Formats: sequence, C-alpha cells, structure tokens
Amino acid sequence: MSDIRYTKDHEWVRREGDVLVVGITQYAQAQLGDVVYVEVPDAGRVLSAGGEAAVVESVKAASEVYAPLSGSVVEGNAALADNPALVNEEPEAGGWFFTMVCDDQAAFDTLMDEAAYQAYVKEID
Repeated sequence: MSDIRYTKDHEWVRREGDVLVVGITQYAQAQLGDVVYVEVPDAGRVLSAGGEAAVVESVKAASEVYAPLSGSVVEGNAALADNPALVNEEPEAGGWFFTMVCDDQAAFDTLMDEAAYQAYVKEID
C-alpha cells in the first residue's frame, strides 16, 4: 500500500514516519506552467486543513497551496526560493513545498489514494 495520498486541490502528501511531505501534483504544475516564484511556510506555523499554506506563482497565474491536514510545519523547502523551477522539474520529488506533523494521523487515510485521484482528474479534464 502506498503512503501517498492526494487532495481535490491537487496536493500530494507522502507519509515518512510521523512526518508528512507536501507538494503539488504533476497535474497541478502542468496547469500552472513555468513556476517563477514559491513562498513556503515557516517552521512552527500552525496549519488548518484546507487553509492556505504556501503560494506558487507561474507565468500564467498565482495560486495557493492548501494544507491537506491540520498540524504544524516542520520545514519549508528552502531550495524552492533559489530554484522555483524544481516544482516543474520534480513536482512529486525535489519540488516538495513543506513537511508537517499532523494533529490526527488517522486523517491521512481519509485523503484520496492514487487510483481515486487519477479518476478525479479524468472527471475534471
């Protein structure tokens, strides 16, 4: 079973022990186009599920990245400040936005698995 889940706002969440790594999906980065600026949250920031957590700007648009779950930020991906193109190059790897600890670890399992997310994307395309 994969430890990656997805949101309807096109964030992916990968569980690594007690820490969750959060980024935007391949689909989201393709919709944005070339990313030119990323603002990630600071460590210690408290996030509410569905609330704004980060900002991503591209040549096409600016968009919010939402917290997939409630919890606290462990680390923002500082590499994105110097190289926002990582979001386009490696959206589900090196282009992650932040890590967090979740208030309710069981909430992770309520997010979509990959098959459900792919079906969702097909519906909206």
